[in-house]
Amino acid sequence: MTAYFIRRLILVIPTFIGITIMVFTITRFVPGGPIERIIAETRAMQMGEQGGRSKARAGQGQPLSDDQIKKLEAYYGFDKPVLQSYGIWLLKVLKGDLGRSTRYQDPVWDMVKARIPISLYFGVLSMVVIYGVCIPLGMAKAVRHNSGFDNITSAVIFTGYAIPGWVAGVIMLVIFASRMDLVPLGGLASDYFADMTLWEKIKDVAWHTLMPLLSYVIGAFTVMTLLMKNTLMDNLAADYVRTAIAKGLSFKQAIFRHALRNSLIPIATSFGNNISILLMGSFLIEKVFNIDGMGLLGYESILDRDYPVVMGILVISSLLFMVGNILSDVCVAIVDPRVRFK
Repeated sequence: MTAYFIRRLILVIPTFIGITIMVFTITRFVPGGPIERIIAETRAMQMGEQGGRSKARAGQGQPLSDDQIKKLEAYYGFDKPVLQSYGIWLLKVLKGDLGRSTRYQDPVWDMVKARIPISLYFGVLSMVVIYGVCIPLGMAKAVRHNSGFDNITSAVIFTGYAIPGWVAGVIMLVIFASRMDLVPLGGLASDYFADMTLWEKIKDVAWHTLMPLLSYVIGAFTVMTLLMKNTLMDNLAADYVRTAIAKGLSFKQAIFRHALRNSLIPIATSFGNNISILLMGSFLIEKVFNIDGMGLLGYESILDRDYPVVMGILVISSLLFMVGNILSDVCVAIVDPRVRFK
């Protein structure tokens, strides 16, 4: 299997180049880039300086000369062919330079680095809650199939699945924060956070985390729980489990010694893919709760046509996704010793 994983790692390189060159090319032809934004801002400034008498004339004219536009194109690299510009950008990325934001003029890596802890915090908590709840709940539902417990929990998780996370966040904010004043309206800390003791800071962060975390995980319980339930039920009906029980193992021992491990195989295949979700998060939930994470940064950079930030986030997310796919294969090989990749 070592040769297989080496080949998978080597394939990361052409896949990464294919993803980034496609998005890089799209950013060159999408209207509304940094030059267009500078032209619009310059026109607005001229209109403000000239007053209302010349608004119509100012709106029709070109505020920048051809030489100024050519200098801007050279500054942003738009004066070169796409492939040449991509090669220059890729060399900078290989050196650890993700560029500089065209909107805020800050280094892209500094902008991303400031938001990674927040997204990682919610991502890790979400995975712990999802796997920590869904696996035991799926096992309980499989053992008690068609019981009242099974039907009630199915109704609850399907209701959560039907409600988008950001909608659930808005509903919780209106009810519990605005009307009942039980939880904060948003953010990750109170205004007087710096004056708190260590224990008070922990409680404050946990209190601010509660509703965003629920919004993140509310829709993820259904698929994982039902996947665990259905695979465990299939394994419990298999011959090897019946044979184990016939040889004297109790039903509980048959589940934990034999059926559970085989039932975790479908769960393991999706584990690695969740790595990219750890950092990317959901921009809608971050917008609702005023959380300055990676998802919101990516969303705002697309709206602002801040292409260096867009490409920087793409570099991180694509690498995480490809490494996550390899990690999924590793998890499957660990859970199922019968698997041999060639």
